[in-house]
Amino acid sequence: MLIVSAPSGSGKSTIVQWLMKEHPELKLYFSISCTSRAPRGTEQNGVEYFFLTPEEFRAKIQNDEFLEYEEVYTDRFYGTLKQQVENQRCQGQNVVFDVDVKGGVNIKKYYGDEALSLFIQPPSVEELRKRLVGRATDTAEAIEERLAKAEYELTFAPQFDKVIVNDDLETAKQEALQVVKDFLG
Repeated sequence: MLIVSAPSGSGKSTIVQWLMKEHPELKLYFSISCTSRAPRGTEQNGVEYFFLTPEEFRAKIQNDEFLEYEEVYTDRFYGTLKQQVENQRCQGQNVVFDVDVKGGVNIKKYYGDEALSLFIQPPSVEELRKRLVGRATDTAEAIEERLAKAEYELTFAPQFDKVIVNDDLETAKQEALQVVKDFLG
């Protein structure tokens, strides 16, 4: 299993998608997480995420259906269903978790040496601001919330097996590829 975490805008999803698309030999398959946020752009239910209402999410928490979950902002939940992961493992897939830092730490604790945890770090908070503004997917207020959260999330980096600083996307991709290949043997 591969756990990839990072502050929003660090390039985590770009790197994960590149590994999966350009390196099919790694047999990487997403663990599709749940979220209570609305779909962005062309996102589809059951593809990028399972989109739930906050009420549906809370019901699954009550039923202990999550491997990990986090209420990232008020009524904005993200989480990984235990059954989804087990189904994929039974199919022999190398499961990829694209999760927030707390989720990454929790999944690593749960699976231990069966999982490799990567932390994708931006070169600086200022560079992160430029990337988030450049994405043009969030309001100025949401960007400020994400930056405040990023500063906190950066403190989790030492709890991951490997930290990759994404100051150059191509270099970060190649470094991630090598680390994953070494882990999978």
